[in-house]
Amino acid sequence: PALACFSDFTEMMRALGYPRLISMENFHTPNFMLVSEVLLWLVRRYEPQTDIPSDVETEQDRVFFIKAVAQFMATKAQIKLNTKKLYQADGYAVKELLKVTSVLYGAMNTKGVEHADLSEGDSSKFKFDLGSKIADLKTARQLASEITSKGANLYDLLGKEVELREARTESIARPLEINEAEKTMKVAIDCVLEQVEKTKDMLNNVALDEANLEAKIEKRKLELERSQKRLQTLQSVRPAFMDEYEKIEEQLQKQYSSYLEKFRNLTYLEQLLDDHRQTEQEMFEEAANMLRLMQNRLKEEEQHLLKSGSNDDSDAEIREDEGSNSEVEDGQITKQRTATDTLLQG
Repeated sequence: PALACFSDFTEMMRALGYPRLISMENFHTPNFMLVSEVLLWLVRRYEPQTDIPSDVETEQDRVFFIKAVAQFMATKAQIKLNTKKLYQADGYAVKELLKVTSVLYGAMNTKGVEHADLSEGDSSKFKFDLGSKIADLKTARQLASEITSKGANLYDLLGKEVELREARTESIARPLEINEAEKTMKVAIDCVLEQVEKTKDMLNNVALDEANLEAKIEKRKLELERSQKRLQTLQSVRPAFMDEYEKIEEQLQKQYSSYLEKFRNLTYLEQLLDDHRQTEQEMFEEAANMLRLMQNRLKEEEQHLLKSGSNDDSDAEIREDEGSNSEVEDGQITKQRTATDTLLQG
């Protein structure tokens, strides 16, 4: 059965005019490129204006291609294909391809073409083209939508038939008066004439508006041209004060450079002055610290001398024979006090 199926597929493809020869060896191993080529050829044979992409380089592109072909055949030809078998691209895919080829082959046979009389050279003459039927399909869809709308209107009108029937019978039973009919027709004609006059006035107004707009456009174009010419003349003419401006600009540049130099020197001198003041302040603080240390040392020596002097006085009261020595020591203490006071005052 598989061989018969494959032979039928090859014969149908040859009859449909496929340009390549297909053998069983092409499907011993998975051959997705051949399957995709055959599918694309069959789809375009069924509908030449289809927009299915032919890119099958990656796995995602192949899956998308198989899904698109299966969806197209299911919606357009009512043919249900097995996407898994098509993706396998082996002998099982031939059975799925045979579903499409059998439909196309049967459609070709219905036109009176005999399969036995066809040769490989003349098979390209018989091409199944549905492009001419697209206009009929669009017309059928439009008529179907119109039928639906007309049916809805008819349903609404039939619902009002009970009320309209009485008015219609009264109108038919009433005798026709020519004068009233003439008056009604005159009124209708007057209304139509008024509408025609209004339409003519609107058309005339449109023409006037168009003329006014064209005149404004021309006026603006002339103004634009004059402005462009004036701009060109102004760009080409050199202003009278330009020479003086350039001289003043050069002087300003020189003054600015001198200002920068003076400012830099002033900043440097201020920095030197700050450094000098800082060193003087440090020297003053160091001298003050030295003076404070000397004062403390002198105070300590004075207190030491006072303590030693008090001890000598007590010894003088006890020892009367050493009066001369105590007087000498008192003179030394007085001299030391005088020197200490002099240093403190200094």
